[in-house]
Amino acid sequence: MTPHPADLIRTAAERLAHEEHERAEKRRRELAEQRSELNPPDVRIRTWEKVHQLRLPADPMHPILDVIAVGTRLTLADVREEQRIRATRTANKPPG
Repeated sequence: MTPHPADLIRTAAERLAHEEHERAEKRRRELAEQRSELNPPDVRIRTWEKVHQLRLPADPMHPILDVIAVGTRLTLADVREEQRIRATRTANKPPG
């Protein structure tokens, strides 16, 4: 694909600013998806994990659960239910 002529005259600073804008826009979209009431709890929590590059801990008393609940606009009970579902899925998974 041939670059657009306008792209050829961009300065390094302009390219960096554009890339930063793109990253900020992606983060804004991800945060909106993480909080959207249109998404079920598992989707919101997976998005939170992706945004923060962390996994939902298995410990139902882990202090980060409160942070996850606030960030996803879920209740603590919703977050713990997702933990329970994941634990059940893992326990029922055949070895191998």
